[in-house]
Amino acid sequence: MQLHQLTYFVAVADTRHFTHAAELMRVAQPSVSQQVRALERDIGAELFHRIRGNLSLTEAGETLLPIARRILAETDAAYQAVRELDQLGRGRVRLGAPPSLCTGLLPTMLAGFRKVYPGIDLTLRESGSRDLQNDVSEGLLDLAMIVDSRRRDRSQLATKPLFVEELVVISAKSRPRPVRRARMKIVDLEDRPLVMFRRGYDLREATVDACRAEGFEPSFAIEGGEMDAVLECVDAGMGIAVVPSTVVKDRFRVTRFDAPGLSRVVRLTYREEIKPSKAVLALHKAITDHVRLAGVLPRGTRALLRRDLPPEARGTA
Repeated sequence: MQLHQLTYFVAVADTRHFTHAAELMRVAQPSVSQQVRALERDIGAELFHRIRGNLSLTEAGETLLPIARRILAETDAAYQAVRELDQLGRGRVRLGAPPSLCTGLLPTMLAGFRKVYPGIDLTLRESGSRDLQNDVSEGLLDLAMIVDSRRRDRSQLATKPLFVEELVVISAKSRPRPVRRARMKIVDLEDRPLVMFRRGYDLREATVDACRAEGFEPSFAIEGGEMDAVLECVDAGMGIAVVPSTVVKDRFRVTRFDAPGLSRVVRLTYREEIKPSKAVLALHKAITDHVRLAGVLPRGTRALLRRDLPPEARGTA
């Protein structure tokens, strides 16, 4: 089994097409076919069903794919670490985060990081927490910020707390306040039109679960939106929405919940068994520092993060 064979196999698995994989890898199509065949001979099993030009993974292919991704990711990490050596002038970091964090907290932090480390290539992936954990596990991401409510136990992942994020109710300033009181109860959401996120959004799950815990199903004015669409619909007066306090702008009325209210824990996750590159450690530090300076770091979390960082990063957390 050779690395370039695994690279071609992953490319074909992603594109489901030998010719498209060859174009992606900038090699001739016969080379891709030959190397995948050679890999199948070495393994002793077919990796693809080839039926009338349609490709799909066999059971053996499904088993090999996440392993191949991890092998390639670890190899790439080794090359990155050697190239970086003692100088953090180059590197690459792949970060994942839910859309709500990409809208609120991350842009300022990433802009500051880019200013300090202009030579580090940054890739940002927006998705739900479960998908982000899968991507970290398979080596497609180096770090991911995830929401606690969607966290799943994975033995190969380290998952550490970053901060507690309060959820609040936003409404259009052109409309009356949702309740006459300064704060709302969750039960006050009953029969009120909610602008609801699409399925798979962590915020949707948190809101629906809170309503059901109070014995009612929420009513939707409209559903299926991404963060920007939800904010625009609320601003247009279509309904109210439950969102993190970190995404709220001055254009909205903000109503907080009565204690204990609604909140979620944002965590940072990464693969525990892989030594992080200097670029990854630098972004790790930038995230924790930004959270601390933003004033959203809960008591004791900083000590936890410092204790659980790799030894070479503890002096900078």
